[in-house]
Amino acid sequence: MSEPDNVAALEKVEGAPGTPSSAVPEVGRSRTLGGDAWETLRGSWVFWGSLILIGVLVVMAIWPGLFTSVDPRACDAARSRQEPSGAAWFGYDVQGCDVYARTMYGARASMMVGGLSTLMALLLGAGMGIYAGFYGGWIDILLSRVTDIFIGIPILLGSIIILSSIPTPPDSDFLNVLKVSLAIAVLAWPSTARVARSAVIQVKQADFVAASRALGASRGWMIRKHILPNAAAPVIVITTISLGGYIGAEATLSFLGIGLQPPVVSWGIAINDAAAYIRNTPHMLFFPAIFLSLTVLAFIALGDVVREALDPKAM
Repeated sequence: MSEPDNVAALEKVEGAPGTPSSAVPEVGRSRTLGGDAWETLRGSWVFWGSLILIGVLVVMAIWPGLFTSVDPRACDAARSRQEPSGAAWFGYDVQGCDVYARTMYGARASMMVGGLSTLMALLLGAGMGIYAGFYGGWIDILLSRVTDIFIGIPILLGSIIILSSIPTPPDSDFLNVLKVSLAIAVLAWPSTARVARSAVIQVKQADFVAASRALGASRGWMIRKHILPNAAAPVIVITTISLGGYIGAEATLSFLGIGLQPPVVSWGIAINDAAAYIRNTPHMLFFPAIFLSLTVLAFIALGDVVREALDPKAM
C-alpha cells in the first residue's frame, strides 16, 4: 500500500478533514478480570459489609485502647460473675475481670494467630503448588504425594499433638501466639498448595506462556510475569476463606486448653473460662462467642463474594 493509501485509510478511522471529532467512534477500554471483578464487588452489599466489619476488627486488634480504657488483666474477685451494667457493659467473668475489655483485647491474639497462620500456609502452600504445577514430572509427583500425606491429617487433631509436644514459652505472648500459628500452618498449607497447583497447570498451557518459552524466556521470568499474576485469583480466594477458619481453629484449641495460654487474652480462652458457668452467667460466654462468630463469618463472606466476582463463568 502506497503512502497516499495509508493516509486515506487513516482518515477513514480518524475522520476526514473538516469532519467533527464527535463523528469518530471511540475505542472502548480493554476489559480485564480484575476490572470486571471490581465492577461486581463495588455493587455488592455483602462485600462492603464484610470489609467494613473486618476493618473495625483489625483496628480493634491493633489499637484496643481506642475502644476501652479498662485494663483486661485488672481483676477483682469481689465482682466475680456480675451481670452487665452501666459500669461494665458485658459484665464480669469468674475472676472479676471486665468481659468487655477482655473481648476488645482478645481480638489481637485471635487475629494474630489467624494472620500468621494464613501467611505461613500461603507461603508454603503456594510455593509448593506453583513449583509442582509449573515444573511437572517427578517433582510434581513427589510434592503431590507429600501434599496428600499432610491433607489426610485433621488440622485440629494434628495441632493438638504438635502443641502437646512443644513446651509453652514462659511469659511471652508473641511466642505463645507463634507456637499456635505454626501448629495450624504446618497442617493447613495443603489446601492452598492444591489450588495453586491447579491454577498454574491451567495458566502454563496458555498461548502467551508458550510464546514466551519459544522466545527463550527463563522459567523464573515466566513465573513472575505470567504464572503468578494469572494464577493469583483462586489462591487469594482460598486464603481469604481460610483465614476465618484458622481464627476458629485457634478458638477451638484454646477452648480445649491446648492452644493459647494465660496470661494471653483471646476469645478462645474467654470461652473456655465461661463454659462451666453458662447456665448461671451466660454473658461470660455470649459476648466473646458472638465476636468470634462475626469475625469468622466476615472473612468467609468476603472470600465467597470475591470468589464469585473472580469466576469468569459467572460473568
